[in-house]
Amino acid sequence: QVQLVESGGGLVQAGGSLRLSCAASGRTFSTYAMGWFRQAPGKDREFVAGITWSGRSTYYSDSVKGRFTISKDNAKNTVVLQMNSLKPEDTAVYYCAAGSIATATIPTEYRYWGQGTQVTVSS
Repeated sequence: QVQLVESGGGLVQAGGSLRLSCAASGRTFSTYAMGWFRQAPGKDREFVAGITWSGRSTYYSDSVKGRFTISKDNAKNTVVLQMNSLKPEDTAVYYCAAGSIATATIPTEYRYWGQGTQVTVSS
């Protein structure tokens, strides 16, 4: 069992940065691949970034590639999403997720989810 709690969301102007953190509980955290998803009002939940259980491989959606960076610290049971050069279209609730499938990009491939944190980017 893994419990996930996101933090770090907020309101930022376009071009600014935010750092989202996901704190995980559970002894098996290091064995899970982790992902960040987002969901804007009226839209489906979409993949943003993912990282393998070891932290050695990362992958991103085309919309955030080059602007967002995901990292994983197994010793601290945390996953961080550093978001730079934010755009108004990045506005959404951001969710942290844990799963057993490496390079997973589909929500159903993740087993555990956090409650989400709101990110709002003003123009």
